[in-house]
Amino acid sequence: MQEDAAKNTKDAAPTGTQTLLRGLGVVQAVASGARDLKEIARLIGTTRSTTHRLASCLVDERYLRVVPQIGYLLGPKLIELGFQAREELPLVTLAGPYLDELSALTGDTIHLAIREGDEVLYLHKNPGRNGPEMRSRVGHRMPLARTGIGKALMLDDAQEEWQRLYEVSLPAGGKNQFWPQHPEQSWEQFRQRMVEYVAGGYAFDLEDNEPSIRCVAAPIRDASRRIVAGISIASTVPYMPLEKMAELIPLIKGVTARLSAELGLKV
Repeated sequence: MQEDAAKNTKDAAPTGTQTLLRGLGVVQAVASGARDLKEIARLIGTTRSTTHRLASCLVDERYLRVVPQIGYLLGPKLIELGFQAREELPLVTLAGPYLDELSALTGDTIHLAIREGDEVLYLHKNPGRNGPEMRSRVGHRMPLARTGIGKALMLDDAQEEWQRLYEVSLPAGGKNQFWPQHPEQSWEQFRQRMVEYVAGGYAFDLEDNEPSIRCVAAPIRDASRRIVAGISIASTVPYMPLEKMAELIPLIKGVTARLSAELGLKV
């Protein structure tokens, strides 16, 4: 009885760090699906009266909201803070350690890029130790459909969009300025490869744009599951046989999954 009384007294007047942690506990409980005071109190181990005070404060400050017939939900303040947190941590800064990790593990060129319209925009490049230097550079743009990282950024698009991007990527006069002898793949060949990439959650560049250059790429997603960027591992054919490309798929998917989790994606 004395222990219960002590617990109730402690619950009645939580202060300082304990109050902060309990308030965060309320938010986490609501985020996990708790909709009423009884369930929130059960999850965080407080009395109903303490839980009510904490929840009321959080509603007043807009961290929570109460919706009739539903109960407690996360509030608009958390949305505002989420966007602010994302904006305050540039993607390149956040991705840096992951890109360095891939560079150290593979020795190949590592790219980070985003989609801008119908093009890939390269944000970061870790030059490789294998083979000659690649012509890609930070700020460089390429048609989405001609690069592995671009295809990774297209994985969520409809097939009609794939076809449009495929068509706009075709070189003028039917010849690639960097590789005039390169035979262009047909739309149907391109479509079949994209279907395979969607199923696997990755994409390849099989010398589609530049002679002797191959890469393995995967998308980065944010909390809404939207593709926001991509990472690629690239090298020349002698250092990037098809067997190695297959082995790199789980590696790059693992890294992009961890980076996506940093952006709020829940598996």
